[in-house]
Amino acid sequence: MELDNNMDLQDLLAGNAEAAPEAPALAPALPEPERLSPFLHRIPVTLTLEAGSARITLQELADLGPDSVVPLDTIVGEPLTIKVNGAAIGKGEVVVCGESYGLKVLELHAELPALGL
Repeated sequence: MELDNNMDLQDLLAGNAEAAPEAPALAPALPEPERLSPFLHRIPVTLTLEAGSARITLQELADLGPDSVVPLDTIVGEPLTIKVNGAAIGKGEVVVCGESYGLKVLELHAELPALGL
């Protein structure tokens, strides 16, 4: 859906955005996302974006200090892993949101068994 740059967040949330053009007849219909039980709506979870990892020795760990650089196993430009409470749920990338960093979701796993959803 293409949004008007002048549309504010309240208009979007209120559903006043222009209707998206209908998908071509040959496009497969996407399944309706499962909705959480109202009982689960307020349960807090920790969302993290994992930039990569490195396997180092205890000696290398002891030698770390200011200005140390540890190469990670993630290639520049590769999507990063999104985790909820430590369980991988998809891929994303870092974006700038004003004065902070944000997360742009690129893909989510079809099922989230580790979360019980």
